[in-house]
Amino acid sequence: MDCFKTLTAIKSNIESVIVGKSETIDLLLICLACGGHALIEDVPGMGKTTMVSALASSVSCKFNRIQFTPDALPSDVTGFNMIHPVTGEERFIPGAVMCNILLADELNRTSPKTQSALLQAMQEGAVTVDGVTHELRRPFVVCATQNPVEQTGTYPLPEAQLDRFLMRISMGYPNKQDEAAILKRSREGALAAVSPVAGAEGVLDLQKALDAIICVAPVVDYIVEIVQKTRNHAEIAMGISPRGAIALMRASMGRALLKGRGYVLPDDVQAMARYTLCHRLILNAQTYSENPEEIISGIVRSVKVPVVSGV
Repeated sequence: MDCFKTLTAIKSNIESVIVGKSETIDLLLICLACGGHALIEDVPGMGKTTMVSALASSVSCKFNRIQFTPDALPSDVTGFNMIHPVTGEERFIPGAVMCNILLADELNRTSPKTQSALLQAMQEGAVTVDGVTHELRRPFVVCATQNPVEQTGTYPLPEAQLDRFLMRISMGYPNKQDEAAILKRSREGALAAVSPVAGAEGVLDLQKALDAIICVAPVVDYIVEIVQKTRNHAEIAMGISPRGAIALMRASMGRALLKGRGYVLPDDVQAMARYTLCHRLILNAQTYSENPEEIISGIVRSVKVPVVSGV
């Protein structure tokens, strides 16, 4: 099964559970192909957890879920060392990150100290406990959900945490027809019927295929120009970092892979900019209430679109 067929099969599986969210599912699959982490934000009850669970059911990888609460500890995430009461031997007890796909549910309901336990895992694919580094499984993808920060009992995610997510995705309310279909499927237990269509090797093949996607110099320059403009914008206090530029390029490559192309078009960059850049912006105090998506859209419109030919 080639990579395009693999992605199509996984998407079909998820769509058997999640109704009317084709674009959102595409974004999640791009994160999977990129080996990037997804932050899914919306009010409770929108299907965030169900969508990630359907993804995990579609891929026969090790799946863990951790419910973040105010009393969750960093050791719940990373693991801890324990002395055996009989042998006196020190043993490492793995934490939730020792998996391929981690559902970090309601990440912003736990304390900043516990949130930070994910930083090394998300960046380096490893955790260090008592001075010993433990490598994580490959592939490793974090799919975190969060509720809007204005809701009771939430902690805003720090900039360093947000920057490690490839994308921030929102589910959005369903329309009338889709909601009727959701009610019908809820009675049928659709999630139980989802079976794996790919394994860990299949996901790694997707990530290898992504590295072969061509991103020609004019498209790279296009990405750089967009990123540079965020650093010289009157309404932005802190623009996009090089990590953000890499995220935009890889997400654009992932979209090309999802569309069955071997090369990136400016359309891919335009489509991925809002999802990969908005959560990384720090706006000026006087413009804090402004919509970051509008600012990014304005920047993208202001940059001349390159002509890509002969790819």
